[in-house]
Order: sequence, then structure tokens, then C-alpha cells
Amino acid sequence: MSDESGTQDIPTGSPEGGGPRPESIRFFGTTWVNHDNGYALRRVGAATGSLAAAVASCLILRFAYEGLQIADTGSFVTVLVIAMFAICSALAFRNTWDGFGRRPDPDRQASLRGLLAIGFVGSLLAFFFRSLIEAPGEKLHREEYEAARREHEQRGARRTGNPSKKKRRR
Repeated sequence: MSDESGTQDIPTGSPEGGGPRPESIRFFGTTWVNHDNGYALRRVGAATGSLAAAVASCLILRFAYEGLQIADTGSFVTVLVIAMFAICSALAFRNTWDGFGRRPDPDRQASLRGLLAIGFVGSLLAFFFRSLIEAPGEKLHREEYEAARREHEQRGARRTGNPSKKKRRR
């Protein structure tokens, strides 16, 4: 198994290769499990990249605003466009931030696709702020992985030995 950067990930299941395997996170692979293989550098890169993309996006939106001013569309249209981007960005930020803590509902995501596309700056900023704390989605993935490991260990603890060789009482 390898992540997006092409580095080889080391399985962290049991030595025999059984047990749950950690889920890969975009840009981080499975480095989030042990915070190794350049995890800190990847977090810095993800934070820097998302902030740079948000700044570039804001510059593009500024050009669009200036286009509205040149077109002399009137203050109503200008206010409407600014409010649309501000509200959609706030909703996209909240939706993206919440998505780092729980699995998003696919139907809801599909219905919000247009709104999230308009509010892309909010999503980029949520990714930036989360990268300052942890790999985006790390907490959710860690909780799921730890629960799967506990469950696997409990199942393994109940089944020890070969049942066919079990001594029977007479």
C-alpha cells in the first residue's frame, strides 16, 4: 500500500499481517498513525498549500468584484454577490470542519455540492485551520482505527488455541 507521495506505508496490524489497517488520509497516507515519515512536514505543506490557495482564490474573487464595479451593475447586485460568497463560504467552512469529526452523509453532500463549490474559500480555510491542529480527519480516523483494533484484540483473545485439540472431560 502506498500513499499519494509514493512512499511505502508500513502495515500496523498484527505481526502476522492480520487485523485492522489504518485508513489513508489524503496528503498524509498512513503517517498519521505514528506521526512518522515526514508527518510534520506534510502538515506544514498542507497548511501552507491550503492557505496559499485560499489567498489566490480571494484575489480571483476580488477581480470578479472589480468586474462588477466596471460593469456598473448597481449596488444591489454587488451586495447580493458579496453576500452569496460570504454565506456560502461560511456554510462550506462549517460543513468541512464538521466533516473532519464525523463521516458525512453522502446524500447531504450531494445536495450541498453547488453551495460548497461557491463557498470553496471556506473549505480551504477549514482545511488550513485543521492542518494547524492535526492532519485533517485524523481524529475521526484514529477513533475508528482504535475501535477496530480493540474489537480485533477482543475477538482474538476469546479464540485461543486450536478447538479440535481441546481436552474433553469424560
